[in-house]
Amino acid sequence: MTTTTRPALRILAAAIALLGATTLHAAPDTAVTNKQNFSTDVIYQIVTDRFVDGDASNNATGAAFDAACSSGTKVYCGGDWQGITNKINDNYFSDMGITALWISPPVDNIDAVITYDKPNTAYHGYWGRDFKRTNAHYGHFVDFSAMVSAAHAKNIKVIIDFAPNHTSPSSSVATFGENGALFDDGVPMATFNNDVGTYKFFHHNGGIDDYNIPEKVIYKGLGDLTDIDQNSGAIDTYMKQAIKAWLDLGIDGIRFDAIKHMSFGWQKNFIANINAYKPVYSFGEWMMGDANPDPLNTAFANESGINVLDFRFTRKLRDVLMTGTATWADLDAVISATGTDYKRVIDEVTFLDNHDVDRFQTATNTHRNLEQALALTLTARGVPCIYYGTEQYMQGTDGAGTNRQRIGTFDKTTKAYLVTKDLASLRKTNPALAYGSTQQRWINNSVYIYERKFGANVVMVAINKDQSNAVSISSLLTALPNGSYSDVLGAKLSGNAITVSGGAVPTFTLPAGAVSVWQYKAATNVAAIGHAGPMMGKPGNTMTIDGRGFGATKGTVYFGTTAVSGANIVSWEDSSIVAKVPAVAAGKYGLKVTTAGAVSSNVYPEFKVLTGDQVTVRFVVNNATTTPGESVYLAGSVDELGNWDASKAIGPLYNQVEYAYPNWYVDVSVPAGATLQYKFLKVNGATVTWNPNANQSVTTPASGTYTVTTSW
Repeated sequence: MTTTTRPALRILAAAIALLGATTLHAAPDTAVTNKQNFSTDVIYQIVTDRFVDGDASNNATGAAFDAACSSGTKVYCGGDWQGITNKINDNYFSDMGITALWISPPVDNIDAVITYDKPNTAYHGYWGRDFKRTNAHYGHFVDFSAMVSAAHAKNIKVIIDFAPNHTSPSSSVATFGENGALFDDGVPMATFNNDVGTYKFFHHNGGIDDYNIPEKVIYKGLGDLTDIDQNSGAIDTYMKQAIKAWLDLGIDGIRFDAIKHMSFGWQKNFIANINAYKPVYSFGEWMMGDANPDPLNTAFANESGINVLDFRFTRKLRDVLMTGTATWADLDAVISATGTDYKRVIDEVTFLDNHDVDRFQTATNTHRNLEQALALTLTARGVPCIYYGTEQYMQGTDGAGTNRQRIGTFDKTTKAYLVTKDLASLRKTNPALAYGSTQQRWINNSVYIYERKFGANVVMVAINKDQSNAVSISSLLTALPNGSYSDVLGAKLSGNAITVSGGAVPTFTLPAGAVSVWQYKAATNVAAIGHAGPMMGKPGNTMTIDGRGFGATKGTVYFGTTAVSGANIVSWEDSSIVAKVPAVAAGKYGLKVTTAGAVSSNVYPEFKVLTGDQVTVRFVVNNATTTPGESVYLAGSVDELGNWDASKAIGPLYNQVEYAYPNWYVDVSVPAGATLQYKFLKVNGATVTWNPNANQSVTTPASGTYTVTTSW
């Protein structure tokens, strides 16, 4: 497979930086140059192969290709980056209000056709072979850079999917597929059955046999995919080199596949390195089958530095408007709960459907069901994401593979397309949608009315899911100022106007199946932080604070009580500030802005200051026997190990897969090139028993990974 290698990649990266620098005129918090904040954006997810075939010369051949893209096919259909570029240039995305594209993993994938129930290929991009080269059926680096450049010229960001959890399928039969082959810029590294040398590149622990045991979910293989061992120093170095190469091409975000299946410690170390290099918005897939809270999912979203796809919101939204198996009260409860559980819920990605679930549109629900779900997602807290073809009412199921059909039309006149356009524009122009609080204002079995508010900016949304009966709305309170308000959607979804007097709306009728959106945009704003990111970094890293009312003259940013001013403010505009993280002790700090006019903002909570550069260290303790209900934890002398606070200790440690009881282990992101003190402890409810031996010491490496072993 012919590919462009890294020297050319670096040249292209320089070229794209120059191209993108001359075309941007948007406000700082809404511009494509703001790679940390997606709160004002609407993401459009594309399965690259199933979009547009813009270059027939890169198509797969033989059994790996289906030009007709037959129903449920699992081979290549021809979609590529040139096809996406063509749709960027003909304004299909811009006219819909889309400001970010999430594309399939761009890396080189295997060529083999593997037959299960039918021929399967890597058309989806998740069977990576060489993370430093391109999937040639999507295009070469020149095509990728042309796509990014075209997107940036339209003020559209580009998110790549990245899957460091695994390579391709393998088995004990060495000739199966390509046996999980992994390459380093064309140089063979290993296959599953030829994984030898100083470093092992893969886990050899079998497939996951119990999804209820997190250790097995992390350290065993997902199906027959070859599970990469991120604790290998060579793999750690390789993945960091690979993602930097893609960052150098100007990407604006990263979606991480299968975050549930990799260790928390390695992923925190990985994103910390990205934040120190070229910080971009990131989120990951933590698959959830229902809307119930998962403490591990919540902890990952809050502490890893990587956001998550908000499956809790999605599952309940689908229950209400797709299947009718839940009520508005159920969804309202989930919105309230996630607003508490997720510390930065506005950074989590909301969606109706995607490539791993059935499409929202079915033969039995109406277009209005989808249009209402779309309107709700585009106005709710979080970063909204639309799956390609939703605007064309595409149908399909995950089990049959028909949820990944080739898009068949690009009609710009569908209601779904036009509703997206209106509400995406509103998200850009009214900060209440990007940054606002959420308050339920009126609810019954048919109607849900909620309000988003940021400062004096307000957006109120009313949805009547009863498509047969209008509902009389009385005693509706609102933060909208006195006056008359037309429907932002222009009655596309049967909405109507309202008047407001004294914080209340006189009784009115919400038509059957209607969605109404009313807004107020303040002429002036008091200093208020709406978003900050990335929310984890070491001293000296840059981070971005967005909101309103900061003024045009530099003021001061506070990390707790530590002031950042002068040259450590990289840029300052009314809606966006770029500042450097100060040299403060590691820990969590509230962020505050004080303007040049001495007006102070709200405090934005819990920026995580790291001790320094990060590496992953595996801590192992042997012969730590426990009583029933007792587990082993790890604490130490740095913030990353809890600073000797037992309530912040790392754990519980694992003891089944990589090491077996009474031996325990955990992978932790800790400061690089540092000498640390650490100790293990046993926890049983409120009872804490520290190891009676003296503190242990370890000097961590400057890069790569390390394993330290001791005995209880």
